[in-house]
Amino acid sequence: MKLLLKIALRNILRNRRRSLMTGSAVAAGALATLLFGGFAFYIFAGLETNNVQRIGHLTVFRAGYFLFGAGNPAGYGIERYHDVMTLIGNDPVLQPMINVITPTQSLLGIAGNFSGDNDASKTFIGVGLIPSNRQRMRRWDELRTGSIPPADSRLSDQDETRGLIGFGLARILGLCRALALQNCPSVPELPESADKPSPVLNEDLGELARRDRGGNSAGAPHIELLAATVGGAPNVVSLTVSGAEPQAVKELDDNYIAMPLPLAQQLVYGRGEHKVTGIEIQLHRSEDLRVARARLNTLIRDNHLDLDVRDFAELTPFYGQAVRLFSVIFLFIALVMGVIVLFAVVNTMTMNVMERTNEIGTIRAMGVRRGGIRWQFVAEGWLIGAIGASLGAALAFMIAALVNRAGLTWVPPGNANPVPLHLAVIGSPALVIAVWIGLVLVATVAALLPANSAARLSVVDALRHV
Repeated sequence: MKLLLKIALRNILRNRRRSLMTGSAVAAGALATLLFGGFAFYIFAGLETNNVQRIGHLTVFRAGYFLFGAGNPAGYGIERYHDVMTLIGNDPVLQPMINVITPTQSLLGIAGNFSGDNDASKTFIGVGLIPSNRQRMRRWDELRTGSIPPADSRLSDQDETRGLIGFGLARILGLCRALALQNCPSVPELPESADKPSPVLNEDLGELARRDRGGNSAGAPHIELLAATVGGAPNVVSLTVSGAEPQAVKELDDNYIAMPLPLAQQLVYGRGEHKVTGIEIQLHRSEDLRVARARLNTLIRDNHLDLDVRDFAELTPFYGQAVRLFSVIFLFIALVMGVIVLFAVVNTMTMNVMERTNEIGTIRAMGVRRGGIRWQFVAEGWLIGAIGASLGAALAFMIAALVNRAGLTWVPPGNANPVPLHLAVIGSPALVIAVWIGLVLVATVAALLPANSAARLSVVDALRHV
């Protein structure tokens, strides 16, 4: 084998220009495939990190909420949720896996701003959460994407009246100036001739708000939230707006409100039993997701609980769609690069066979069998593929390192704020090995057709070939 590779290397060096061009084609294929593969892997890691930071790996709901609860979150509350959290948190199997376990409350309603001359109201989609647990979840970065949001003190466990709203909702409610938001236009004055919306709803909501605040409208900007309780009665609370947080999707940005869990429960359940719509569980490692989910289902079944478990991929379909999209693009690029390498190696090996026909006849006359001729050309194709793929991988490592150190940022899918741009090539050994083996195999298979042609040459015809 060593002698065969030595002879193959000498034959490659006999026509350096042709071998260089073929090897360059293989290197270019490896470089392009690895760079895009590293970018795709970084996209996957970024999407997973973003979702896990927001909603954790797993969420426990009341049975039926996933399919029907969006229209009536209060009707699918988890009763005695503290007992459920204790059951999960103290389980000997789950306890070592869990990083954060926290309750959340989803709610729908109408938000209104009646502190200025231009009263405005808007439907909202809200979430009640534990601010300290939110901060802990946002620090999760097992995949080392570098996209850890800075510490945010605008939500606090000690002040249950402060909340955050979407950037778009702040614009609609006319809070741009009060919150000192940049690139946020104020609500324009409507001309006298323009048709204005009916003020009945705003007057009713404003009156409820004044009763709730006791007529005091001084201090930080605030909005009033109106929602129906579980029993169907209207309920209103006042929320002090401590800031605006842009959301990745405009529809969510125009409707989003985050508030402490007790305030959300007060709005939804009033004086009744306070429940939650979900119990979010963030694990230390994503690799434990399947085991943790299976254990949760076992606990639910053994304790006869009317609960359901969903992972972050089910709750955010965009994650799966993006992963499939970039996977298909990666396979398409890999296929194109493979076809280019295939034709380049076939062309080079075919030219080598034509130029060395007399040589083939001579060594056949000396006793070398057809298999020996075939293996000689296959070894040359393998060697060109190995050298080219190794060179392409080395270049990919260098370019990825330069990009990762350049401090570039961008806004990926599912994010509202810029994050560091990385190419996950060095940290993906499986990708590098798969691309290297794939291109070497393509080069080896491409050499088979010319090698078979060389092996089938007649000795007499080969010796008298001009």
